[in-house]
Amino acid sequence: MLIAAVDVGSARARAGLFTPDGQLVARTSRGFDTRHASDGQAGFVFAEIWQAVSDALAEARQQAGTAPERIGALAFDATCSLVVDAPGFAPDVIAWHDHRAVAEAAELSDIAHEVVSRAGGAVSPEMQTPRLIWLRRHRPDIWANLRGIRDLGDHLAFRATGIATRSHCAAAAKWPWLPDQGGWAEDLLTRLGIADFPHAEPVLLTGAAIGPLTEPAAAELGLTRSCVVASGMIDAFAGALGAAPGMPALIAGTSNCIMALDVPVGPALWGPYPGAILPDEAVTEAGQSATGALLEWVRRQYPDAQTHDQITARLARMPEPGAGLHVLPDFKGNRAPFADPLMRGVVHGMGLDRGQAAMDALYWRAAVGIALGTRQVIDHMGLTPARLGMAGGQARTALMRQLYADATGAEIHWQPDDAVLRGTAIAAAAPRAGGLRAARDRFARPATVTAPDPQGQARRGRDWAVFLRMQQQRDEILNMTKD
Repeated sequence: MLIAAVDVGSARARAGLFTPDGQLVARTSRGFDTRHASDGQAGFVFAEIWQAVSDALAEARQQAGTAPERIGALAFDATCSLVVDAPGFAPDVIAWHDHRAVAEAAELSDIAHEVVSRAGGAVSPEMQTPRLIWLRRHRPDIWANLRGIRDLGDHLAFRATGIATRSHCAAAAKWPWLPDQGGWAEDLLTRLGIADFPHAEPVLLTGAAIGPLTEPAAAELGLTRSCVVASGMIDAFAGALGAAPGMPALIAGTSNCIMALDVPVGPALWGPYPGAILPDEAVTEAGQSATGALLEWVRRQYPDAQTHDQITARLARMPEPGAGLHVLPDFKGNRAPFADPLMRGVVHGMGLDRGQAAMDALYWRAAVGIALGTRQVIDHMGLTPARLGMAGGQARTALMRQLYADATGAEIHWQPDDAVLRGTAIAAAAPRAGGLRAARDRFARPATVTAPDPQGQARRGRDWAVFLRMQQQRDEILNMTKD
């Protein structure tokens, strides 16, 4: 039997096939589009995501040379995008990075409630409660006709099985659901006027069996009805499960997240969320928005088409470029430590040259700024980790792993076989493997370890001093320009 894992990110659906002992035998991906609109709005079309999932799974089966009936388990992870299942709402998925609900998030943040406390005291517009408020106020026609409203990963599982459930991970981390205090915060929902949204589905722990594929879903995914779907996770949580156990995890993809245990409630910290990954642990998340998206934006400015791998391979062969160039990477707001979705980035020392060398320098210095932001998040969480398990697209190259080691002072432990897909495969395998922890132990692989380099640490130390000073200057300028 093979185990299938599907990871739906910001622009691509990735599929992986694993053996029961955790060996990755195939990995593929297919893209889908983002619809951008005014006022910070962005969305996806669920049908396009589903088609990308189907195509990725079909190619993975072909790559592995396996028959559909050999795949007996499946789980999904996804960004915390919101699927609005209602006639007339298009695009029908509100993207995770959509900021239409900034005002609603600010209003919610002023309410003294445990849900707000676990959101760091300043609710992000990327969470689902402010989006529910926005829909109720701005689209009452849609609200009145909701058939369902779910996290993207949960809706993928619903589309696959026909069984409506919610994942414990998404419910605890992004919705007004308190697993250690009885579940849904009905008092808050009533106060906000949104208690009537559909939310009667059972909430399942990560790795709990939901049920087999429906006949139509099996046909669309190229699988059989004997394939059982398990409850999945938000993508960053899947990466934390699949990364090296026993240490905090750095998920460095489209955004950066630090996931750690035993972190108390604090400003700009998301959590702790009991059972969001393993049932007997509470995890806290803090991070940076749109970090990988910033590198992608820089990539698109090159005069000639470039891939991230081409750029980083070139950077690894040259002396460190970009002397005098410094970047604050908050181009899509700041999650931690400032919890300000309206904060914006800063570039100091940029010239007019747009040739390849100049763009290489900007790419590298943006990466340095992102890594320094990760250091600041770790400090804000009160952590001094000697080791970090790393996952996500930014972890693919030795250059980036060395950068994070030098910026944070921690050893970087990286599993080459894709920790995010691995974490989701662990969830898929859990019903037949004796539980989530047993499946994780079975799937564990040796990690590649990158130690901090003293010379690199010295360079990042100088950059750190500039980074902090630029933040102070940004604050001073904002105070000078306030009405």
